[in-house]
Amino acid sequence: MLKEFKEFIMRGNVLDLAIGIIIGAAFGKIVTSFVNDIIMPPIGLLLGKVDFSNLFINLSAQNYATLAEAKAAGVATINYGLFINTVLDFSIVALAVFLVIRQANRFKRQEEAPAPTTKECPYCFMSIPLKATRCPHCTAEMNSR
Repeated sequence: MLKEFKEFIMRGNVLDLAIGIIIGAAFGKIVTSFVNDIIMPPIGLLLGKVDFSNLFINLSAQNYATLAEAKAAGVATINYGLFINTVLDFSIVALAVFLVIRQANRFKRQEEAPAPTTKECPYCFMSIPLKATRCPHCTAEMNSR
């Protein structure tokens, strides 16, 4: 059983998946920091010095100045500012994944283009093998082509 498990783990697909998950998690942290620390502060400044991570709807009768105070008091809140940050995180990650897959598909298509195996007869326009010296359809000679 241990030998089978080792063979399973050493397969290329499993290792690729593990590496992808690790890199994806690290990339997610970078994107989260990018959104929270680089993108949202200027947007908040443009909108009147708004801190998106502190935008919430209080569902209780008491007033709280910050989300941290409301959470400390155990009050139910709708944290739409954090939701906006998460949507931006997702959008950036989705765009990055799309661009990577698009490029990978472009490379794959270029690699898969097979070499031609036929040519066209210049007289009857039928498809014939590349190595043919005479067209089997019209019997024209193909020596010079």
